[in-house]
Amino acid sequence: MAKATKKQALGRGLSALLKDPENDIQTASDKNADKVVGSIVELDIDSIEVNPFQPRSNFNDDALKELATSIRELGVIQPITVRKLEFNKFQLVSGERRYRASKLIGLETIPAYIRIANDQESLEMALVENIQRQDLDPIEIALSYQRLMDEIELTQEKLSERVGKKRSTITNYLRLLRLDPIIQTGMRDGFLSMGHGRALVNIEKKSDQISLYEKIIGQNLSVRDTEREVKAYHAGPDQATSKKSSTAVPDFAKKNIDKFTDHLSVKVAISASDKGKGKITIPFHSQEEFKRIKKLILGD
Repeated sequence: MAKATKKQALGRGLSALLKDPENDIQTASDKNADKVVGSIVELDIDSIEVNPFQPRSNFNDDALKELATSIRELGVIQPITVRKLEFNKFQLVSGERRYRASKLIGLETIPAYIRIANDQESLEMALVENIQRQDLDPIEIALSYQRLMDEIELTQEKLSERVGKKRSTITNYLRLLRLDPIIQTGMRDGFLSMGHGRALVNIEKKSDQISLYEKIIGQNLSVRDTEREVKAYHAGPDQATSKKSSTAVPDFAKKNIDKFTDHLSVKVAISASDKGKGKITIPFHSQEEFKRIKKLILGD
């Protein structure tokens, strides 16, 4: 406990040092820079601005509230990382979820590692750290890879070394950017997995991509089913229709899809075989919607 108190006191002392105009640290060679750079410092939240290079654009409200509750009880366990801009002004490099959650519960200060970096270095640090540490969706990761290649001028080989991923992995992510924007949005919202996206990208025509995308959602196709559909698409209409798809919805199920959808007010998916074996998938997008559907089905 004494060790934690000493560490916190040191952070407050460094914070006071940064607020002294006579000790304005701008470069790593400035006086007292060695005391600040790489150390954990308690910074005023109001002195920190959001990083414009942040690759993450979606922040789940429920997950953010859960993190805020954890921070209220335990504090910020992992410090954020910032870069110094000017006197008592800082910019986030990584840790925007912790920063947002801390603001949500009204914290006035937050522990931070301080770095001195130019815009290009900041972009690279933000992208690389987020790719490695955050649960970005596949499209966000692909966009981050693309930005590193475009703005830092990295080849796929160099990018592979920077982020510690195989070049084939990076290529697979980048290929997702060839999907129609509607499908990319579906992936970001969790309706499609990366496996679905990797199969769909093998269809060049965007309108045909969307047609299969709608079929995947409507019939709740698995990745394996999607791969078969893509294979049939490339084989041509004659071969594709010569065999009845094992994922086709039989008439007895088709007649009831709309009834389920109307009753539950969500797009229900039904898949079944001619023998009557199948499954009903009921999607929900929040805890409140789950409770509403449960009440409609179970009556409690």
